[in-house]
Amino acid sequence: MTNSKNIQGEIITKEFYQKAESPIVIIPEKLIHKNVEQANAEFPLGNKPVFFIVDLPGKSMSMTVGSLDPNKISGKHRHSYETIMYIIEGEGYTMIEDKRVDWEKGDAIYVPVWTWHYNVNTSTEITAKYVSCDNAPQLHSLGVAMFEPAII
Repeated sequence: MTNSKNIQGEIITKEFYQKAESPIVIIPEKLIHKNVEQANAEFPLGNKPVFFIVDLPGKSMSMTVGSLDPNKISGKHRHSYETIMYIIEGEGYTMIEDKRVDWEKGDAIYVPVWTWHYNVNTSTEITAKYVSCDNAPQLHSLGVAMFEPAII
């Protein structure tokens, strides 16, 4: 490895990658969140979809379980973190900017960073249900997580 030097305008730097030490294993006390969808874990958003936050000590990712009643539309919004939604029940579509992405039970949808999006349940009888994973905690720790609801 070389040290950083400036020799007549030419900058020579040491290698920026060094072999990492083995991480220290820390097992948190909480490894399971039982009955995620129990009533006291619910976070209603008024007329918006109900969702449940999976309360586990992830430092770089998070998970929620959400639902959307028949013939309902979620609030349009965007955020600085990427999201993947897995559809457990129902059918509908997600608008991502001006692109319609139709989905049904068993599908997964990717929502890119900072894109305006919302979900629509097209069923007249079945509540749509999904699991959503994102990297918001990682961005929160860096101080760059943003969320913006659309102003109607």
